[in-house]
Amino acid sequence: MEEKSTTFEEFDIKNNFARRRDLLPLWIKFFLWIFLIGGVIGAISLMAGPFMGHIDLSLYGIDSTRPYSIPGLILCCLFIYKGIVAYGLWFEQEWAPQAAIIDAIIGIAICLIMMAIIPFISPNISFTLRLELIPLYLYLVKMQKIKNAWRNL
Repeated sequence: MEEKSTTFEEFDIKNNFARRRDLLPLWIKFFLWIFLIGGVIGAISLMAGPFMGHIDLSLYGIDSTRPYSIPGLILCCLFIYKGIVAYGLWFEQEWAPQAAIIDAIIGIAICLIMMAIIPFISPNISFTLRLELIPLYLYLVKMQKIKNAWRNL
């Protein structure tokens, strides 16, 4: 006698289902949630910018109190891009590791510019050691390591 298979049989059978999200370390998962929220805040600040008098934005040494200034637009775009990358990593999109690598490179480049170039150009900004470079470098290395395994899952 044959057993009748159901459409829900795949849920009853326990198999070795590997998730792409399991490739991410806990510290990256923690920052994903922060940047998911940051991406939403960046989008809201762009939409509600004309109605808001003052909003403090800061990332990688760039500070702004107005979303519709050059630094404010750069920051909002960075937060939105980081939110998109966080979404892609959390929901296991195939493009996410490559976007994360680009995100890390952009972050490292901005930190280096804000640390090594801008203090000598602008008298208002003094030299600061950007400690964000440490997690950005670790993020870049981790994303490069898991990129191929992410695609194969």
